[in-house]
Amino acid sequence: MATTDRQPAPSAPTTSLATLALAHALSAATRGLAVIPLSRTKLPALPSPHRDDPPWTPRCHGECGLPGHGVYDATTDPRRVRALFAAAPRATGYGIACGLPPHHLIGVDLDTKTGTDSSASLRELALRHLFTIPDTVVVATPSGGRHVWLSGPPDVVVPNSAGRLAPGIDIRGAGGYLVGPGSRTEHGVYATVPGTAHLTPAPCPPALLRLLTPPPRPQRHPDPSRAGQHGLGLTQFVLGAHQGQRNTRLFWAACRAYESGLGDTLTDALVDAAVRTGLTEREARSTIASAARLTSGP
Repeated sequence: MATTDRQPAPSAPTTSLATLALAHALSAATRGLAVIPLSRTKLPALPSPHRDDPPWTPRCHGECGLPGHGVYDATTDPRRVRALFAAAPRATGYGIACGLPPHHLIGVDLDTKTGTDSSASLRELALRHLFTIPDTVVVATPSGGRHVWLSGPPDVVVPNSAGRLAPGIDIRGAGGYLVGPGSRTEHGVYATVPGTAHLTPAPCPPALLRLLTPPPRPQRHPDPSRAGQHGLGLTQFVLGAHQGQRNTRLFWAACRAYESGLGDTLTDALVDAAVRTGLTEREARSTIASAARLTSGP
């Protein structure tokens, strides 16, 4: 991964920038880093194929087979990388998905835009919790910040966070991505810090990993005496749906069930009620899964 000039070249043709971005992305893919094309704004360059879907439509993570699902399109397959960039001819950079094998990448984003000294904050955390940041890949951002690349264990899911660890320190974990070195954005070029381009992401220190993984939420145990009555009300609500409101009612009922700690208990009953209104079992379970994801967020 070569160190690149940090100054943008605004006069370069779009096709040249896209070709350069593809070359950097293919280089990253050969190192086991799953990539997607990015626009100048650092957002995924491919529009979602579901942007006109109704808001209650279950979220698709690429199951439809079409590109345009952001980080869920990320791949290390050179043929798929080329196909993604061919569909995004105005891409000027690439994103590297975090949390995927073989590196299970964790990105520590040391931001400078907040006016805080995020590097000093990280050093203070290291002193307080007795860890050191090992030699690893470091990427310089156009704003003067740094992205520190670390490798996580395969059985630990590190969530994305902004400022939770310390002011100015954002974490890119599962479901997130880092702007890859060589990417050109409207603010400049991302480049590997000299002396780090040849490195692989170093293992995340255990003490830092503990800070990045919040403790599991305590499980809620529903009161059996109220589960039946509440569950009956929710299933009746779903059964009362007319055509055009079946998904909406099911999604609402499933959200209430999970918020009450009854989601898993009522899943089969809600699916059965939804099928009786005309939904397929697959549609019903997909809608309930969407409700589960929404209500289990941080």
